Amino acid sequence: MSVYGSAIQVRVELQPNGDAYLTGSIAHYDLSGLTVKHRLFARHEASFYGTQLEVVTVDGESYVVLPAEQVIGYFAATERLRHIEWAWDADGEWLVQRSPLLYEAIENRRYEPSFEAFRGGKLAWAWNAGGWEEDQAEQLKGALSELAELPEQSRIGIAAAFSAAVFDRWYGSKETASDLRREYPALFARGDGLAGMTANEWLIAVGWKADSAPFRPALRLSEPVDPMDAGDAAVVGWRLDFVLQDKQDVARIVEVVLSGEGRAEGRWPAEWTEEIAARAPGWLARLRALLPRYPFAAGMDALAAPLGDADAWRFLAEDSRRLLDAGWNVWLPAWWEAARKKKPRVRAKLEGGTNAGQSLFGLDTLLSFDWRIAIGDAELSEEEFASLVARGERLVRFRGQWLALDPALLEQIRRTMALVDRKSGLSFQDVLQLHLLGEADNAERADGQDGASEADRHAAEEAVRLEVELGGHLLSLVNQIGRHNDWPALPVPASLKAELRSYQREGYSWLAFLRRFGLGACLADDMGLGKTVQFIAYLLRVKEASDGEDQPGTGPALLVCPTSVLGNWQKELRRFAPSLRVMLHYGGRRAQGEGFLKEAGQVDVVLTSYAIASLDQETLAETVWSSLCLDEAQNIKNAHTKQSVAVRSLRALHRIALTGTPIENRLSELWSIYDFITPGYLGTQRGFQQRFGQAVEKARDEARTADLRKLVQPFLLRRKKKDPSIQLDLPEKNEMKTYVHLTAEQGVLYDQAVNRLMERMNALEGIERKGAILAALTQLKQICDHPLLATKEDLPLDDASSEAWEAIVARSSKLERLVAMVKELREEGDRCLIFTQYVGMGRMLQTVLGRELGEEILYLSGSSSKTARDRMIERFQAPGDAGAEAPPGVFVLSLKAGGVGLNLTAASHVFHFDRWWNPAVENQATDRAYRMGQTRDVQVHKFISLGTLEEKIDEMLESKQQLSDNVVASSSEGWITELSTEALQDLFTLRRDLLIG
Repeated sequence: MSVYGSAIQVRVELQPNGDAYLTGSIAHYDLSGLTVKHRLFARHEASFYGTQLEVVTVDGESYVVLPAEQVIGYFAATERLRHIEWAWDADGEWLVQRSPLLYEAIENRRYEPSFEAFRGGKLAWAWNAGGWEEDQAEQLKGALSELAELPEQSRIGIAAAFSAAVFDRWYGSKETASDLRREYPALFARGDGLAGMTANEWLIAVGWKADSAPFRPALRLSEPVDPMDAGDAAVVGWRLDFVLQDKQDVARIVEVVLSGEGRAEGRWPAEWTEEIAARAPGWLARLRALLPRYPFAAGMDALAAPLGDADAWRFLAEDSRRLLDAGWNVWLPAWWEAARKKKPRVRAKLEGGTNAGQSLFGLDTLLSFDWRIAIGDAELSEEEFASLVARGERLVRFRGQWLALDPALLEQIRRTMALVDRKSGLSFQDVLQLHLLGEADNAERADGQDGASEADRHAAEEAVRLEVELGGHLLSLVNQIGRHNDWPALPVPASLKAELRSYQREGYSWLAFLRRFGLGACLADDMGLGKTVQFIAYLLRVKEASDGEDQPGTGPALLVCPTSVLGNWQKELRRFAPSLRVMLHYGGRRAQGEGFLKEAGQVDVVLTSYAIASLDQETLAETVWSSLCLDEAQNIKNAHTKQSVAVRSLRALHRIALTGTPIENRLSELWSIYDFITPGYLGTQRGFQQRFGQAVEKARDEARTADLRKLVQPFLLRRKKKDPSIQLDLPEKNEMKTYVHLTAEQGVLYDQAVNRLMERMNALEGIERKGAILAALTQLKQICDHPLLATKEDLPLDDASSEAWEAIVARSSKLERLVAMVKELREEGDRCLIFTQYVGMGRMLQTVLGRELGEEILYLSGSSSKTARDRMIERFQAPGDAGAEAPPGVFVLSLKAGGVGLNLTAASHVFHFDRWWNPAVENQATDRAYRMGQTRDVQVHKFISLGTLEEKIDEMLESKQQLSDNVVASSSEGWITELSTEALQDLFTLRRDLLIG
């Protein structure tokens, strides 16, 4: 009973797309769409109880819109408000009565794609009675009979609603939608080949229904038989045969002749006859529709006409694909499938006689070659390829096998061959890149050409791959370059005053090996692994050329490095290779022009800085250097700076880069270093950025990353301290000395302090003399640290310009060198301790490093409270777990306050910025990191200013010639005050030959 006292009359207007428009009235009074929605859908969960349904007004009448995919499900349900009486119109009544049956059909997948809809270019669904019980089939029959009596619009709308419900089943999620396309791809193909096909045949063809026939029809293309092989029985032209394959015995093939009238002739099992007779007319009708250009013959055999090469090519390349898409089985010659899968290859075969073993032949060396073109399984010479192309045929028989000469592929082959000037030859650089990558990406080649047109790029993208075939010396060389195990183990020069570790010997041998072939090298070992001694061993080998395999240096080597390490290089060269004659090209009194050339011609190594190399570019360019080495090569990471352009313009027989950080921020830095060691190898900077920069840095393209790694590896040797093989070779504590020059300002201040002390020595005695010496000692050591400690100037304000802070760093070679080293180790994720005796220096280090690194720097001095001290230690020792706040990475400590009693094993580097001339004191400080609980090797760096008392006292401690054991073991520097005035002057006076600036 209705709440209104009478039934609510509901009218259902079905739309062509399956949507249902519902409106209601009571006692001839029209209800609003909102009222109808609230009543009809109060229990309809699919529409969220009606809240998701739209109410529209059409011609002044209000309707509730029920989407097509929900129509069948809604009317099949009985969950409507029971206290309301509902009265339906004809469409509504049919839906109420018959929707449960249709809903069951959807639930149990008793539906099929509509053949009529597919013929019209659409995909729709219709119900069927297949597999239903007899009574259900009768119900469906009655439903269809009733449906036929409804108006056409209603029939169309109900069919559309059913189809929409089925689609909703398939497309309710991305997974089921992809299932439909994967299981029945033919449903989404073009409707070719429907002529003569029944609905049942189509359902079988698309895979919806199983084929009950005992055979499967197929078309087989046979190539002509060579008359030399078959005599009079040879086939003239290509032939298309219609065959039936036994489903139970697939090896059983029955040839069938289809007549123009649609009859089939042949010899097959008797039980096949009925099926063949019923299907034969449809087979021929479908073939005519699918092959409109095929020369069907009249009479008994419609496929009797032989095919010419053009028709056979069209069938292979186009018609066979159309037949397969339409559900036909097509059998093609086996060689065609192989030819389709094997893209033609163009290979440059390097002539076997090329002597790739000659010294210094370089990346630019041109190598002669012959073309080899691979099409399918056949390999052709350039002459054979040209001869076949000249015939103008698409299918040719060559050496007993068929070749497919696709005009598009032939054009690609021509374009690929045009990329290389046959007369000039291939450069060794091209050969190496092709070999390393396996095959050239010619599209990338075009991208790498500045100004390449869009047409050029498109042509390159269409090109086939270019390969190289190596032999003899070249194959051996390229294999050696690419595999570290194949590098020759060279004897260490007898004149080297050092024992090389195994990895150092490998690095030295690698440098010498690449020199033999004029190939540049980037030695990128971690800081502390001895890049310096490896390069010095290389220099000695070049000078001695002991085994005759290396070309001796025809001139000096040029080493360019930061100013702050010039002194270190001088010291290390003198220490490890005293036989090498070394010239320092630096300072205001450095030689120029002819004078420089004369001096340089008499030495083995010329040392200079990046700044001087830029200023004296024309002078340095007058010489073809035997070797050109850049230390701290990251200084040229910006390829456009004047300094970078200058050093890359210098000429040399061999180029080497030494750096612990080949990439600091961007791939362009790697390109800049490689453009120095192997000019042009990675293309132009713009081309490199297009080829690798965006793909690797932004898109994280693994394939491009792998390609770049393959290209750079032959010229890059990088070992890390964490590498297992390196850790086994390193001592547990590796101590090294870092030598730096004084700047010009430091030299002047140092001389003034020494002169003042010497003037007072003759007038002072006793305790006054000792006090003056100790005061001067402190002042001299502070000058070696930084001029500000002596001049008592204030540091710039926090908001001072970057230029002001750069100037502060540049005034001290020690500080400049420390900043560079700390930056490098922090980029590797390592932590460090820095010890200094002076509070002012500690505060300066904390401020400068904080600005340079952009991170917090801890500083522990004697004035730090116990609470602050404990808190700093706890934070520095924090493990730095993922997700947690990163612990501080740099800890500056006063030698006295932090030299004992602390456990700071989180650090793997220890810096002694200024020296406490007592090994025991320094070792105690070092042992803050090198102690129980330390799991990594500890690198200890002791800074020493060349030509100063720091260097002289260090030499004394090394040799122990002037100091007794008890003096060395004393706890203070008081022994210095006991020296005579002459000895004191010798100890303090600056060695001018080691002063730069």
